[in-house]
Amino acid sequence: MSLQRPPRPQQPRQPQVPQLQWNRWNLLLLIPLYLLLTPLYNRVTPKLFGMPFFYWFQLASVVVGVLVTALVYIMTREDDYVVTGGPDRLNVDALDEGAGR
Repeated sequence: MSLQRPPRPQQPRQPQVPQLQWNRWNLLLLIPLYLLLTPLYNRVTPKLFGMPFFYWFQLASVVVGVLVTALVYIMTREDDYVVTGGPDRLNVDALDEGAGR
């Protein structure tokens, strides 16, 4: 008589957490950091609509920073973590609101 181990119950797969990945688009994020260097804009002239350079350069830097950040986000966004067309691997107990209490 041979003793066989009972088969292990299948554990649901844990979703993979996105890892940090290097991308050349991230180098563009150095532009807003560069614009923070005070000697770059620490002057009064040239004036734009009567506003000293110090102020209008900072306002322009905010716009540039937002645009660069949005561009890097769009170019590095990946939708690989969304799985469609496959079976649902969620455990019923994990979906229960009272689980873990």
